[in-house]
Amino acid sequence: MIPVHPQQVPGRPDRLRWIIPAGTFTGSGPLAGVPAPLAALLTDGTLARVTLEGEAVVTRLGADRTWSREGARVRTALHAALADPDGWVRDAGTAACDDDAKLYAVAREVLTREVGDFARSHGGSIDLVDVHDGIVTVRLGGTCHGCPASWFTLHQRLERRLRRLHPGLREVRNTGSPVRMFGRPT
Repeated sequence: MIPVHPQQVPGRPDRLRWIIPAGTFTGSGPLAGVPAPLAALLTDGTLARVTLEGEAVVTRLGADRTWSREGARVRTALHAALADPDGWVRDAGTAACDDDAKLYAVAREVLTREVGDFARSHGGSIDLVDVHDGIVTVRLGGTCHGCPASWFTLHQRLERRLRRLHPGLREVRNTGSPVRMFGRPT
């Protein structure tokens, strides 16, 4: 059984992000089809939508549903659905999703190599959490978490490298920071 961990979506009480192991899926975006256990919950109105966001499956509850009532059913269906990798069908009509998938792959590579190596050399880590709409979300760990120089590492190393490799990058966010840290001016 693939482990899942529910995470609330700030400001969206109708949604849960189910964190899944790295590499289970790549990319982000809407789905044209999901395996039967989740499809049944979409059909009966328990869920209104299921999307992929990097290393998470995001579920949105249907109208008049609550997580306290439906959470266990959704978790059970998600576990069963994750056992059927061929049942997940991406929505091919969304170019932004393709772009996010490419950005996800680039970010993962950069964090596996040069920028990740730099963080690890100082006893820290930078983990890729999500890529959605051109926004890369990371989590700082080890000595990077709370380090005053982490902004420099994210801005001068990670963001610059990602922009060179993928001009569609809009912003890099640290999950430990409640506000926008940096990014392309709007």
